[in-house]
Amino acid sequence: MDIATVIGLVSGTVFILLSIVFSGGRLGLFVDIPSVMIVFGGTLAALLVSYPLKRFLAALKTVKHAFSSKESDPTAVITQINELALAARKEGLLALEEIAQGMDDAFLQKGILLIVDGTDAELLRSILETEIAFVENRHKDNQGFWATVAELGPAWGMIGTLIGLIAMLDSLDDPTTIGPKMSVALITTLYGSLLANFFATPVSSKLKGISDQEVLHKQVMIEGLLSIQAGENPRVIEEKLKAFLSPAMRKNFEVPKNEEE
Repeated sequence: MDIATVIGLVSGTVFILLSIVFSGGRLGLFVDIPSVMIVFGGTLAALLVSYPLKRFLAALKTVKHAFSSKESDPTAVITQINELALAARKEGLLALEEIAQGMDDAFLQKGILLIVDGTDAELLRSILETEIAFVENRHKDNQGFWATVAELGPAWGMIGTLIGLIAMLDSLDDPTTIGPKMSVALITTLYGSLLANFFATPVSSKLKGISDQEVLHKQVMIEGLLSIQAGENPRVIEEKLKAFLSPAMRKNFEVPKNEEE
């Protein structure tokens, strides 16, 4: 689990609650079931109208990635490519087929098998880049889902506020009800803003960052595989792939011992 996401949600909740207490408000004032129904129920209903049920359920599940701590290390990818380059240099490209069978990364495995099958370099790049493009599209769909949630939350909060104001105006003959009804009307706006800015937008941003990282690693793999296919020196391949790394990562990059030898 990604500790940063957990810390963010917990600390944000604590800060909000403390701000309510320190401002002299009662926590009970900020709990209103009709407002919850309008904002969260309305947002859910609008999402079901916007997306087919299967697509809705699939997108909803992507929230788990915001809590995932699984990260691909680009230096590990480069190291793996270097090991493949060394194996190909010593034993030939056909030796990579056996190595590929034990790999967990389906994308890298696919690229290696295409090389072993003698696929042309341009065709190899086209096939792998097409797969990356479709991966990006799927990821953007999921990011768009949560961006839609961020848009709908405040909108339904405003709808709830309007409903509350209409109810308040209907009771102007009783001044004692104006304050409580105005408070309830504003709570829906608060709920909508929290849904958008405290949850949906951060989840969308987190998914975008994860997607960008995955795409980068796949691009590193493509360049590495094409270099292996071209028979380039492992040291040259390493320097080429290190261009994808940040200066700090390049500084900490360690060359495998078998390559140094």
